[in-house]
Amino acid sequence: MKASNNIGSYFAVIIAVSIWAVSYVFTAQALKDFRPLSIITLRISLAVLFMFIYAKATKQLQPMEKKDRRFFILTGMIQPFIYFVSETYGLQLLSPTLASVMLSTMPLFAPFFAYAFLREKFTWNNIVGIVVSLCGVMLLIFEKEQLVVKPLGIVLVIICITTAILYNVALRKVPSHYNNVSIVFYVHLSSLLFFYPTWCLVDLPHIHEMTFSWTAFGSVLVLALFASTTAYILYAGVVRTIGITRAAAFSNLQPGFTALFVWIMFGESLPWIKWVGISIVILGLFVSQISFKRKTSL
Repeated sequence: MKASNNIGSYFAVIIAVSIWAVSYVFTAQALKDFRPLSIITLRISLAVLFMFIYAKATKQLQPMEKKDRRFFILTGMIQPFIYFVSETYGLQLLSPTLASVMLSTMPLFAPFFAYAFLREKFTWNNIVGIVVSLCGVMLLIFEKEQLVVKPLGIVLVIICITTAILYNVALRKVPSHYNNVSIVFYVHLSSLLFFYPTWCLVDLPHIHEMTFSWTAFGSVLVLALFASTTAYILYAGVVRTIGITRAAAFSNLQPGFTALFVWIMFGESLPWIKWVGISIVILGLFVSQISFKRKTSL
């Protein structure tokens, strides 16, 4: 599949990744007033509402077939539920940029899952490009010449990586007759079967301890509308078009976008080594997307 035939998909995935990169900052802002599980439960609930209104208005909501219910429930449990609970709690231990960087290692493992579950072929230039891009990512996680990590944060990131890859696999397995809006709507709606009971057990007893601010609520609103609705719908179409390996490779752009956003909006320093890292990430990304006339597929 040639990149020239997928300009729309590449444009869509860049928008989605950009939104997710910025979302780490808004999540950190919301955590100042809301508990982690409350943030994600409210975020997904609002996203479901937004998608329902949009799908009804545009007549894109397709009925869910009975035989597909288990599939959507399982996918909803994997992501958003397990993924976002791990990510949101992980942000309490890691900075927004570092969390984004750690999660960007996902493309390194995605091709092997794609081949194992779907027999989706990948080429050596895909792997080389991902490794080169990962080298650039590593430059972004050094602070004062030391790698700043926390054990629990690492565990949460491993969980996030695993569930993110499995979610990609699920998107490739979803019946082709469903449109992207319906897929994301039903997956998010199914995840609420897990979010609501968990929220009642974990956060409801502490609801009197939480403070409310319009700034925090506004951050959750932004996360729901853009990160959990717009980006998810765009990404679902991309994975179904260009495959898991190529789509996942764009995740390496997240730490660079996060660092640039924090630099522009909050004036956080962005030393030269991070600029070099961002450049290497982009170079590796281009390599991973190149199609050669003669190539050996795994």
